[in-house]
Amino acid sequence: MSEPEEPLPAGIERRSFEGRSRLATRGEPVYGEPTADGWRAWDPNRSKLGAMIELGMDHGLVGGETTLYLGAAAGTTVSHVADFAGPTYAVEFAPRPARDLLAAAESRERLIPLLKDARRPETYAHVVECGLDLIVQDVATRGQATVAVRNAGFLAPDGRLLLAVKARSEDVTEKPEAVFERALDRLQDRYEILGTERLDPYHEDHLGVIATPR
Repeated sequence: MSEPEEPLPAGIERRSFEGRSRLATRGEPVYGEPTADGWRAWDPNRSKLGAMIELGMDHGLVGGETTLYLGAAAGTTVSHVADFAGPTYAVEFAPRPARDLLAAAESRERLIPLLKDARRPETYAHVVECGLDLIVQDVATRGQATVAVRNAGFLAPDGRLLLAVKARSEDVTEKPEAVFERALDRLQDRYEILGTERLDPYHEDHLGVIATPR
């Protein structure tokens, strides 16, 4: 696969791991990823945002963004984000992966774990600043677009939403195309859609969405 046309933000580079050029950020390893000279490979097969960058989507990242990450899980992707972004609020609801997220945050002073439910932004609004540059969302639940809409108020007017819609988390019986269409319709309550792309071959039945607040 060809390298993405979109420029890489500061803090992300292409580095060689075992003779292969891969996306990488500088930081302590989190999920057994290859490392070399202080850099850690960013596996797009385990990261929706990594796949969006690999596919050359117009992510608009420059590095240093203040970020809200929804669905941080054990920290696989959000740890990479915290390596190149600014303050990164990481929301995760399940206690077990949250313990791993806390471990990933130990070596990352910019990573701020929050054991909260992304469907209820009012529970962390007193912690997360408004006027953020970026929301990254990767939640495995029904109503993924509604989650993004409820959190839109944290973004600056020129901020960006980088969202991965998982069709199977919405309805395992419905065609992914129908799920994606419905999600995009819901997003337009609060966002202008800037671009979409299926995340194959890295993630089947996923749609990457880039949007900005209305």
